[in-house]
Amino acid sequence: MEFHQLRYFVAVAEQRHFTRAAAELSVAQPSVSKQIRKLEQELGAPLFHRVSGRVALTQAGEALLPWAKRVLDDVAGARAQVRELAGLARGRLAVGATPSITTVLLPDVLARFHAEHPGIDLLVHEAGSRDLLRRLAQGEVEVALVILPVNEEAFATVPLLREDLVLAVARGHAFARRRRVAVAELRGVPLVMFREGYDLRAVTVAACQHAGFEPSFALEGGEMDGVLRMVAAGLGVAVVPGSVVEHGGPLVAVTLSEPMLERTIGLAHRRDWMLSPAALRFSELLVRLMRERDRR
Repeated sequence: MEFHQLRYFVAVAEQRHFTRAAAELSVAQPSVSKQIRKLEQELGAPLFHRVSGRVALTQAGEALLPWAKRVLDDVAGARAQVRELAGLARGRLAVGATPSITTVLLPDVLARFHAEHPGIDLLVHEAGSRDLLRRLAQGEVEVALVILPVNEEAFATVPLLREDLVLAVARGHAFARRRRVAVAELRGVPLVMFREGYDLRAVTVAACQHAGFEPSFALEGGEMDGVLRMVAAGLGVAVVPGSVVEHGGPLVAVTLSEPMLERTIGLAHRRDWMLSPAALRFSELLVRLMRERDRR
């Protein structure tokens, strides 16, 4: 049983006439008759009574008609839904991002995307890069903003933004009056530390160890907002992206040196997955906004 045979059958059943059905379908009348005969042969029963040029449904035809209409309606609905997805009229997009990116970079991009495509449901997963790559691999997110490099062949990445890491300190802290602080000067200084799995934790610990000491933690396990609040309260200092320290706010961003610390943000997705129209549009918008940001 083929789809076009059901279309021909329903058209003849509704028109009660082969010629009129053929005209409605924009096909030759012999083609309609041939396909109906094939369908009857496959089903093993006549579907129409043919009397004086007009037709009427047999009992078998009456039994088949609602099923055939349901199949045609389902296919039409599927086509309409796929067209809506392709046209970004509806759908869902799951995006992953590290906490600092979620705080600073992602809101503007998501707001622009939602304004252009309000029918797309947006879902954001916030985690460290390692966890986000696991979610990408499992299909929980379609694209993710992570810290580069990603040394796994399963993922394709596009660099987006390079930014400096700074030392966030409360305005009353002794470092707040300094323009630069060497990493070695953090020996014995209490640090407010992110939880395991966060890229900033790994960078901070590695920098301290490279300078010849193990960092001292005043608090561990924080998320970005919590870390900034704890630093503002005077609990300790933290290594964070310069973009999260609000100008004129309760924190001061002090340049780190010897060495200077930086990171590169990139967009990652699985190589073996074809991105949905929504994910492609989000990626294009993100790249464009990053270029606009660079020109400022």
